[in-house]
Amino acid sequence: MNASAKKIAVVTGAGSGIGRSVALTLASAGWAVAVAGRRIEPLEETAKAAGEDADVLCVPTDVSDPDDVNALFESVRQRYGRLDLLFNNAGTFGPGGVPLEDISYDAWRSVVDVNLTGSFLCAQAAFRQMKEQDPQGGRIINNGSISAHVPRPNSIAYTATKHAMTGLTKALSLDGRPYRIACGQIDIGNAATEMTERMQTGILQANGQLAVEPVMDAADVARTVLHMAELPLEANVQFATVMATTMPYIGRG
Repeated sequence: MNASAKKIAVVTGAGSGIGRSVALTLASAGWAVAVAGRRIEPLEETAKAAGEDADVLCVPTDVSDPDDVNALFESVRQRYGRLDLLFNNAGTFGPGGVPLEDISYDAWRSVVDVNLTGSFLCAQAAFRQMKEQDPQGGRIINNGSISAHVPRPNSIAYTATKHAMTGLTKALSLDGRPYRIACGQIDIGNAATEMTERMQTGILQANGQLAVEPVMDAADVARTVLHMAELPLEANVQFATVMATTMPYIGRG
């Protein structure tokens, strides 16, 4: 792919899990990818895994910090001159297994700051750049979750922010129409990552029992993101659900 045809992406939370898988899939498809995350070492591991021929820019970023977010998108602007895709992926589950009545304010706030405020800040910065650039437009894909539809026990902070992500997606879709900015959401269930390791040893179910849940390869998610990303801006996958086929989501728990 020649330089003028190369598409430019930002992937947050790209140092591990789904973010890394998506970044590697985009890079292998010829995209230039700016990978963002709190720590530089995992980002450099992602860049190394992409191979010497890949165009990967590592930018340490705390997505809950407005200055960090502005610096991330300014780095992309300076290096590439435009932005075609934001994959809003950075997120945290928060304190695992803590009953609602015992969650501290700080724990609640940290989940909201990363999952919701961080996603807004990155979307806002991407929106500004996509609106101003020539040719105008681009695409934002938000990482929702199966929790955007149904909660797990003891997951109020994570679930609330993922429901809010759906509102963010819809508002971005509407506000982006005049500027050729498309926005969609991918809701993921049980991709095999560091965050979901406990599902393979037993996780609390709605009936109070522990059960092992099926998982899927994160690469299956990444292929879906690539498909969404490479659609022309006249077409949009508004919402997609990608899940381990037999996970306990469809049906009664």
